[in-house]
Amino acid sequence: MLRRFLTTRRKKKTSSPFIQRAMQQQSPAVLLSTSLQENLETIKSELGAPHDLLIRSLLIGNTRHTCAIVAIDGLVNSDMLHDQVLSHIQLMISMAGKSVPDEPQTILGLLYEEVLSVSELNKSSNLTDVMDCVLSGDIALFVDGTSEVIIIDSKGWKTRATEEPVSEGVVRGPRDGFTENIRDNTVRIRRRVKDKHLRFDGSYVGVRSKTALIIAYIDSIVDPEMLNEVKRRIATIDIDEVEESGFVEQWIEDDFLSPFPQIHNTERPDKVAAALFQGRVAILLDGTPMVLILPITIGLLLHSPEDYYDRWIAGTLARLLRYLAAFLAVFSPAFYIALVTFHPGLIPSDLAFSIAATRDGVPFPAFVESLMMVTTMELLQEAGLRLPKPIGQTVGIVGGLVIGDAAVSAGIVSPVMVIVVALTAIASFAIPSYPLAIAFRMLRFLAMFAAAIFGIYGVVLTFIMIMIHLTNLTSVGYPYLAPFTPQMPQDWKDLILRAPITFLRKRPGSLHPKDETRTRTGDST
Repeated sequence: MLRRFLTTRRKKKTSSPFIQRAMQQQSPAVLLSTSLQENLETIKSELGAPHDLLIRSLLIGNTRHTCAIVAIDGLVNSDMLHDQVLSHIQLMISMAGKSVPDEPQTILGLLYEEVLSVSELNKSSNLTDVMDCVLSGDIALFVDGTSEVIIIDSKGWKTRATEEPVSEGVVRGPRDGFTENIRDNTVRIRRRVKDKHLRFDGSYVGVRSKTALIIAYIDSIVDPEMLNEVKRRIATIDIDEVEESGFVEQWIEDDFLSPFPQIHNTERPDKVAAALFQGRVAILLDGTPMVLILPITIGLLLHSPEDYYDRWIAGTLARLLRYLAAFLAVFSPAFYIALVTFHPGLIPSDLAFSIAATRDGVPFPAFVESLMMVTTMELLQEAGLRLPKPIGQTVGIVGGLVIGDAAVSAGIVSPVMVIVVALTAIASFAIPSYPLAIAFRMLRFLAMFAAAIFGIYGVVLTFIMIMIHLTNLTSVGYPYLAPFTPQMPQDWKDLILRAPITFLRKRPGSLHPKDETRTRTGDST
C-alpha cells in the first residue's frame, strides 16, 4: 500500500513536462540594451561584480565604436581568448586600406562572419542566456549600439588526465576511463562508435546549477519508445542542483523502494560503447566520470567487459563463479544460522561434531554471533573506503585478521563463523557492480533474521520473496529479470553462459532493437 501511494504521488508529480512548468514559473526573457555601458553594469550587478569577472573594452577603427569582451577567468581557454579573439579584433582595428563600417549591427556582422576564427559562434539578445553562457565558460562579445551579443565557445578549464578506472578493474581490456569533462567523454565514445547514426542529444538539468547533460544512443538500433520515455523522465527533473549522475539516477528510476539498482553506472568507455551497440541508452553528465546505462537487467550487472575479451570458456567460468558469489553473499550467514540453530541433523555427523566442539564456550547463540561478525565486517569495509587508499587497505586486511583472531581467542565467536564471514566477504567482492553488491549486503541481514526465526524455511521464503520482487521490478519499463522472465531462449547464449562470439548474432530481444542482427554474414539464427 505504501509503494502504491508513493508511486501514485510520483506519477502525479511527473505527469506534466518540466519545460511547461518552467516556462510558467520563469519571468519573461530580459532583452539586452543597445547601450554597452548599461549592459556591462547590468551583468556586474547580476553577478555581484566577482573578482574573477573579466571585462576588456576595445575601440573599433576610426568609427570610435566600442566593443567589450566578458568572460570568467579560469573557465575560458586563455590561448583562444588571446590568439583567436583579442588578436583578431586588434588586427581589424589596425587594418589599413579597409574602412570599418559605421553601423553597429554591420560591425557585429563583420566580426561574426569575417574576423573571429572560432569554430563555434552564436548570437543572442537574451540577458539570461548570455550570463548562463559566460558562467559556463564562454566569451560574450558586446558591440556598443546593438542589442545582439556574439557568444564564443571557449571552455578551457583544467581537467585531470585520463586514468584507469578505479572502481572497475580488469586484467585484459582498455585502460582509459571517463573524466569529469563531458566533452572528453563524448570523444571517448566516438572513438569506439564510428557510426553515422550515433546521436548526442544535449540539454541542461538543475534550475540553478544548469549542468550539461547528454543522452547518447544509436538511432538505427535503439527502441524509439524507450528513448522517448528516458527523455520524458529527464524532462521532469526540477531541482536546484544536479551535482552527480546519482541525482539523475534516483530521479528517473522505476522503483525507489527497491534495494536493487535499476540504472547501471560505469566509468568504462568500452562498456558504454558495448551497451550502445546492444540498443541501450547512455546518460552523460558534466562534472562526473560516472555514465549511466539503461535499461538494465540483473544479468548485465553480473557481467564484465572482460567476459568478451577472453575466450568463451574462461568467460563462462567467470560468470558461473559470479552467480555463485551472488548467492553466497546473501545466504551464507543465513544458512549457518539455520543449520546450527534449527537443523543440525542436516549437517554430516563429523562436521556437526567439529562445529559443536568449536562452539563450546561461545556465550552467544548463532544469530547474535553472526550478526556481530557481519556487522564488524561491514564497518571494516566502510572504514577502508573512507580512509586514504594506503591506510584503507591496511585497515581492511589487518583489521579483519586481528579482530577475527582476537574474537576467536576470547571465545566470543567460533572459528567456523570467521570462515563463513570471510567467505561472504570474498563473495561480495566478486560482484562486478558495486550498487548490486550493496543491495546484496542489505538483503543479507534480512535473510539472517528470517533464518533466526524460521530456520531453513525462512531462508527459502526470503529467496522466494526476492525472486517475486525481481520479477515485478523494471528498468525504464523493461523486465529486470529478462531473459529469465519473460523467457527469451535466444538471449540465453549471453546470460549465464557466454557462447562463442560467432554464435552471438542477435542483439538482446528484451530491448526491442530496430536492427536485431549483429552480424552481416553467415547464419542469422
